[in-house]
Amino acid sequence: MAGETVLVVGGAGYIGSHTCLDLANKGYTPVVFDNFSNGHREFVKWGPAEEGDIRDRARLDEVLAKHKPAAILHFAALIEVGESVKDPVSFYENNVIGTLTLLSAAQAAGINAFVFSSTCATYGLPQSVPLDETHRQVPINPYGRTKYIVEQALADYDQYRSLRSVVLRYFNAAGADFEGRIGEWHQPETHAIPLAIDAALGRRQGFKVFGSDYETRDGTCVRDYIHVLDLADAHVRAVEYLLKGGDSVALNLGTGTGTTVKELLGAIEDVSNRPFPVEYIGRREGDSHTLVANNDKARDVLGWVPQYDLCEIIRSAWDWHAKTNQH
Repeated sequence: MAGETVLVVGGAGYIGSHTCLDLANKGYTPVVFDNFSNGHREFVKWGPAEEGDIRDRARLDEVLAKHKPAAILHFAALIEVGESVKDPVSFYENNVIGTLTLLSAAQAAGINAFVFSSTCATYGLPQSVPLDETHRQVPINPYGRTKYIVEQALADYDQYRSLRSVVLRYFNAAGADFEGRIGEWHQPETHAIPLAIDAALGRRQGFKVFGSDYETRDGTCVRDYIHVLDLADAHVRAVEYLLKGGDSVALNLGTGTGTTVKELLGAIEDVSNRPFPVEYIGRREGDSHTLVANNDKARDVLGWVPQYDLCEIIRSAWDWHAKTNQH
């Protein structure tokens, strides 16, 4: 499969750019399609860039005709849960209408291999832990609902239009390229690891923990942190799986190991050797106390096994945030 061109929609963003790195390392040509509203031009390092919006059908047709990709990787979504509650319209316009426009363009171009960046937020509040792919999907916010709607559309496209897809439901993406070329860079930042690292670096006044009275081993929420390079590897494996004729499938991407917020903060303090103030405040509406993946299906279907542990995640993130001046 090496040597093929792959269109990476949203490829200038966090997970998209690390996937471009992995694609290039494995002999593919990644073409980034991005409107750069959240992505970074500096992160386009391993192939050409095409500026455009997924809601712009004419621009999509132009780029697909020019590069003739064998597959599409779709990362171009609005992702901030709190913003989805404040402005659901933007999330439906981009995440749903934009994706349907992209799918129409892909069909017209004869592309039937599509990898979709989804989320464990489609499951909603967990009924059992760890979560496997058969867990009911009842999302509790507009962000999760927009991803779930696309998942349902992809199932219909598979059944009625022969467009095969791999849906990848992420848990908590974290970490950075170990060589420090790219890393996590959101504006504003809302993810726990970069926020805590910024507190350790003195860039923030401290770190706030939402809830300390959950029914977990130390009262704080439990999350499954997965290294962004492990996510990238899963995406490239998904492309290869589809190009070899694999059937449509939905897969969880997580380590299967849960880490509490207190444990996470302790690990960041150990790596940085810099204590920082922590404030415990009330629970945040909509937070699940525990989100941990069962990743057996991804192993069985793609041969994917996460390579990096929490210490490596934090070390790579620390090296990236400590050296970057993009704050």
